[in-house]
Amino acid sequence: MLPPVTGWRREGTDTRPGALAADLAAGRGVERQVAALTLAGLLFLGGAMGLVNLFVDGVLREGASSSVYGGTMALLVALGGWLAVFRRVGRWETFGLVLLGDLVYVVVAMCIEDPVRYATPLMLLFPAFIAAWFLGPWMLAVNMLATVLACLLAMWGSYDSPLGLAVQVGVNSGVLNAASAGVYVLRRRVQRLLEATQTLSHQDPLTGLANRRFLVEQAPRVWRQARREGSRVAAMVLDLDHFKQLNDAHGHAAGDAVLRAVASSLAATVRPTDVLARTGGEEMIVLGLVSDPAEAHQLAERLRAAVRTSRTDDGHSVTASIGIALARPVDGEEAADAMWRLVDRADGAMYEAKQAGRDRVAAVLPRQRSGRFADSSPPAGRSSA
Repeated sequence: MLPPVTGWRREGTDTRPGALAADLAAGRGVERQVAALTLAGLLFLGGAMGLVNLFVDGVLREGASSSVYGGTMALLVALGGWLAVFRRVGRWETFGLVLLGDLVYVVVAMCIEDPVRYATPLMLLFPAFIAAWFLGPWMLAVNMLATVLACLLAMWGSYDSPLGLAVQVGVNSGVLNAASAGVYVLRRRVQRLLEATQTLSHQDPLTGLANRRFLVEQAPRVWRQARREGSRVAAMVLDLDHFKQLNDAHGHAAGDAVLRAVASSLAATVRPTDVLARTGGEEMIVLGLVSDPAEAHQLAERLRAAVRTSRTDDGHSVTASIGIALARPVDGEEAADAMWRLVDRADGAMYEAKQAGRDRVAAVLPRQRSGRFADSSPPAGRSSA
């Protein structure tokens, strides 16, 4: 089956289409790659710059400190190279690397002759900003506590007065955590703006359904799934009957209310795997996978019934004429172009339903050339599905 794909819901219901699950998953994959490359660059840069201290007299303590310090810097460079090669890191791995960065700062401070001069807490900006940008709230809170502890351990031997130590730890960890919190708030704001922009770019503002852009973007995924499963793609074009007369008689506000009521009924009727979009005016399109024409016809009948039974608060209602066309996707075809050809055929069938009396379902006959349509519904205005 396809990943969950539904029409956009009206306000008060689920406003995120299931089809965006795949988009969000792809977005998370890109975010992981960005996180990996960012961490790789910071680790490599920090380790390379830290190795310079091995060649500067008076920076490191005498004894084994040089070996510990050099091994720590080499580990950072190696981790940076590993991330640069694999370019993938999850949230838990990022959390571990952030805490490792705090630990590395403590190790460096203990190996440095004068930590206040050569190992300032500003080194913790690297893990603090990474945590703020890539981690969730509780992980960020844990890192903030780790920042306070790291500052305390690093400065422990540099101050004789407990009060002086407390003041310096408080000032440095406070500034670091305030900067981290600011970056986190900025990140959340940017994410909300991006999500709102994506929603607006895919949503019809009147009905809350998906729009033409979203339909086009979903075509490649639907075509891939159909080829993989050996299914047929069904396009259903719905056009509301006598909608212009309703607008003329009762006003555009009544027409808008009817469109919203119809959209709500259709969104509740389509299958979770279908794409429901309003492409303009009183026309809507449903795109989905079916095993045979009978299944497509049954779905179209449910949609027709949903439109017929929808009502506005003022009691206005309409019916819909529905055209169906089916196709088996083939390798090498452009999905968006193939989709519009299929929609054109369904559109022709919809006009056949109009001419046959409206409030009915018509379908392109199997093996018939595009542009020639036939009404597959019974003459009484109701099909037998």
